[in-house]
Amino acid sequence: MVGVDLAFLRSLERPLILWILSHGPRHGYEILKELHRLTGLGVKPSLVYPFLHRLEREGFTMSIWISHGGRRIRLYRLTERGETLLERVRTLLMPLRELLSTLLG
Repeated sequence: MVGVDLAFLRSLERPLILWILSHGPRHGYEILKELHRLTGLGVKPSLVYPFLHRLEREGFTMSIWISHGGRRIRLYRLTERGETLLERVRTLLMPLRELLSTLLG
């Protein structure tokens, strides 16, 4: 049964990354920490960074390099196209809202 729980939470990681970015620019480590906070799972950088790079290649995010504490970090933010993608994902997940409400409530 644990495998099913884990698989369900893992299936939410990519939509959650979009949702996290919808709240403002974030760097990869911030996204990793927020995913851990939201799901309780240790999310691997090997999932997050390739997904962020793919989103950027496809025009859903854009990034800038900034200096922070003597280091260079890359901040990602959603583009207008990325916000449209998030809305499509929300629409796809909307039928689950009632089901989840019933399961949790």
